[in-house]
Amino acid sequence: MTRPAATSETLIDDDRVRVTRFDFEPGAETGWHRHGFDYVITAITDCQMLLEEPGGTSRTVTVATGTAYRRSEGVEHNVINGGDNPMSFVEVELK
Repeated sequence: MTRPAATSETLIDDDRVRVTRFDFEPGAETGWHRHGFDYVITAITDCQMLLEEPGGTSRTVTVATGTAYRRSEGVEHNVINGGDNPMSFVEVELK
């Protein structure tokens, strides 16, 4: 199944951080990627993320508007909007 691509906009990219806004229509995906830095996500909207993970596993994670989480370098996944509404978040990568 082919999914539409999420859109992204780099807001800051300097020697210390990269800040990117991601916007997803329902069903849109980032595509498979591996994080090269520790990072923090802050939800702009309620985000019902379907995370496809290595080995064929997947899980759903709900991140409420205005909340944040952090992950360490090396996370590999495909992020999909598993909800019925558009979703957006800001990712801050710590270089």
